[in-house]
Amino acid sequence: MWSGLADGIAKLWRGGRTSRAGQHQTVNGSVTRGEPCDGHAAESSVEQVRAFLRSHTDFLERFVMEEVELETLERWMIRSTQRAKKRPDTSATGKNGRKTSLSRWKFCVHADKRQMLQELTRSLQQRPNKAHVLWELAGCICSAVGAEGYQLYLAENGDPEMLGLYLGQDGRLENGQTVMERMGSDLTVPVYVAKTREPLRLSRGELDPRFPDRLPNKNGAAHALYQPVIQTDGQLAAVVELWRGDPFHEEDEEIASSYLVWGGIALHYAQLYLSMNKQRKLNDFLLAVVKSIFQDMVSMDTLIMKIMNFAQRLVDADRASLFLVDSRNKELYARIFDIGITSEEAADSKTGGGVSGSEESIAKLQNSTEIRFPVGTGIAGQVAKTGEVLNITDAYCDSRFNRTIDKLTGYRTKTILCMPIFIRGNVIGVVQMVNKHCGCFTKEDEDAFEMFAVYCGLALHHAKLYDKIARSEQKYRVALEVLSYHNTCSDTEVTRAQEQKIPNSIPGIEDYYFSVFKLDDFEKAKHAIYMFKDLFGLSRFDSDSLIRFTLTVRKNYRRVPYHNWTHGFSVANSMYSVIKHTQNTFKANECLALYIASLCHDLDHRGKNNKFMLDTESPLAAIYSTSTMEHHHFNQTVTILQQKGHNIFSKLSSWEYKQVLGYVKHCILATDLALFFPNKAKLSQLIAEQTFSWGDSEHRLLIQAVAMTACDLSASAKPWNVQVKTVKVIFEEFYEQGDAEKLAGHVPSPLMDRDRKCELGAIQVGFLTGICLPCYTLLCKLIPETKPLLDQCQANLERWRQIDEEIKKQKEEKTGVDALSFLDNVLETSEKTDMEDKISSGSLLEGEKEGQGTSEKNCIQEPSHQHSELTHSMDQSP
Repeated sequence: MWSGLADGIAKLWRGGRTSRAGQHQTVNGSVTRGEPCDGHAAESSVEQVRAFLRSHTDFLERFVMEEVELETLERWMIRSTQRAKKRPDTSATGKNGRKTSLSRWKFCVHADKRQMLQELTRSLQQRPNKAHVLWELAGCICSAVGAEGYQLYLAENGDPEMLGLYLGQDGRLENGQTVMERMGSDLTVPVYVAKTREPLRLSRGELDPRFPDRLPNKNGAAHALYQPVIQTDGQLAAVVELWRGDPFHEEDEEIASSYLVWGGIALHYAQLYLSMNKQRKLNDFLLAVVKSIFQDMVSMDTLIMKIMNFAQRLVDADRASLFLVDSRNKELYARIFDIGITSEEAADSKTGGGVSGSEESIAKLQNSTEIRFPVGTGIAGQVAKTGEVLNITDAYCDSRFNRTIDKLTGYRTKTILCMPIFIRGNVIGVVQMVNKHCGCFTKEDEDAFEMFAVYCGLALHHAKLYDKIARSEQKYRVALEVLSYHNTCSDTEVTRAQEQKIPNSIPGIEDYYFSVFKLDDFEKAKHAIYMFKDLFGLSRFDSDSLIRFTLTVRKNYRRVPYHNWTHGFSVANSMYSVIKHTQNTFKANECLALYIASLCHDLDHRGKNNKFMLDTESPLAAIYSTSTMEHHHFNQTVTILQQKGHNIFSKLSSWEYKQVLGYVKHCILATDLALFFPNKAKLSQLIAEQTFSWGDSEHRLLIQAVAMTACDLSASAKPWNVQVKTVKVIFEEFYEQGDAEKLAGHVPSPLMDRDRKCELGAIQVGFLTGICLPCYTLLCKLIPETKPLLDQCQANLERWRQIDEEIKKQKEEKTGVDALSFLDNVLETSEKTDMEDKISSGSLLEGEKEGQGTSEKNCIQEPSHQHSELTHSMDQSP
């Protein structure tokens, strides 16, 4: 380069001298033309110019910049490069000690650039990920500037504070995740370059106040170059660190920057490829989701399990929960939550495999317990309320996170991604993913789940529709069954009731010990109408509607041994007595609901308990999974109210109608003993802590529920002859169910097995001791006027203990024991005693006329309802 340039400049110099010499000869007139210089002089001038240029490089640079055209300079550089390639012995190191230069790279032949691009393209095809492309690009730069080694620091999400040393292709996990050595946020050289986004050259011998620790020791290298890598969108991608024994120069920075321009294209297309590849995988995943969900939409619970498993796999979470929104009660609820996937399932997910409920999952589903909490409570509740995504990187730093479950289970919740599921613009569910296996949940996870949530919303919506259709079909079957047996009261019955008129008073009907056995069914209906009128009057109610309603209720009780119209009327009479003896304890609408619920609480009872309905897969059990018969009783009540001329609440305001119907449902469901025990526990705690308040609506609901149970069990607090008579019909019904269970191949419980009649006395003692007495004791504490029920129940318990001892004695003597025959003898003896007492007191005719049993102190009462309740208890036992 130097010689060529010197020759050119020397020629220009010689030409100038020749021209000036010719002009001089012409002026003097001694010479007519100039003479050329000799060869020795020319050689001398070239060497002088070379020496001058070597010692005056600044002059040379100014001259070339000002006088030489760019095309000429490029032509010179290409020619020089080609000549250098033809000289294999020529060292790449220039005379100034630099191993490379900007010009040498910039003006190289196109084949060199093509080779670099081909290598990057080949690398992109082999491993098209951002980290690998940057690693290969750093290697190209290292080779171009003659560096001895390099390192790559990746910036997480473009944050200069989150740099990580990339360990290359050897440092990778089995799942293909990039492994990085996390660096602190101290002001190290790479972090400084990441923040300033400017190249930086450092030498070991130089002092720099920004880096008191000086240049890090990289294999003894004395000089380092740091180059930031900026993406096309302006986001920081990485920092490249290069080192070598010779100093780096400005030309090296420009070479690295030029490589990054070309490498940026490769990086851009690598990102496009990754984005398209992720989208393809997501599409395949969603296709698997659609196939799995919509091809097998069996039940809501199955669908929920699939959604939770798919959600885990989509964002690589450790656990997932799905909460559905109960918009009516403003609550979130779930029966299945905290689902994890096994390693085999995780491996299957990589191939896009479907989800099928395993035996373990199904068992978990069957044993799950529903949980509920208000919308707005906790992280999931907040998402349901706002409809906004919550991506929490540290759960323990979020005040909304409840650590209780972690403390109980020993599980550590770190990261949470909670996202809503929409349908028609409304939040219908919330999915909560916990603990991403690698790092934190990202924006990509949110975007992927947002698309997944669309399909989830559609699936849940259609599952609900499917469930409604299935329920409607079951309801239709039940309706046909009910209609085949029941119908409304006839006009003749209504006319008869209207003509006979309802009496203005019925002596003794408000007595707790009133007996219903001396009344026929029609008289019970008239008495029920009388009790309604006596409690509520007819100012807000239609008399004809009341008559039709009562007669139709009577007709809708089946003719089973115990759960029949007599039982329904007896419970209503007991509630009437409670209300009459406790004026102003309950509010008007509460009293109305309590009485109607008592009258209708066992409508269409089939003489079989809830467990039998579930075991025999009754259509009723398919409609109502819990409190099966109680829900059906309430549904029958509503059905009667909806019939023409039967709506006794028609004159109530819409608000009153809604309130009363809500109370009726609450009271009827309370007759399920499975609900009595938690109600009793809550109420007992309130009394023990002296925090019960009649002004608290929740406390009032509890006392309503306990009052319903007390009236449903009122046969255990009736005089002894009534109690024994009731127990006899109860066990007739129980034994009929036991016989049906035996025919179906099941083993009945001792309560239902007629072959174990000898245990009847012990069963009664256990029932009164474990259920009836605690119920009446609790009721008496809050409503002291109900103490007669408690007293009579205690008296009956003593009689049953005596009977139990007698049965045990006969059994020990190995004499035949038939508990029902034994009860017949007890009942006959009791009736004789009552008759003798009435004759001696002269009250026999009056007592018969009034149709009520005696309330003599020595007459103890029946366990009829105690066994009704026992029936409910057996229904709900697991």
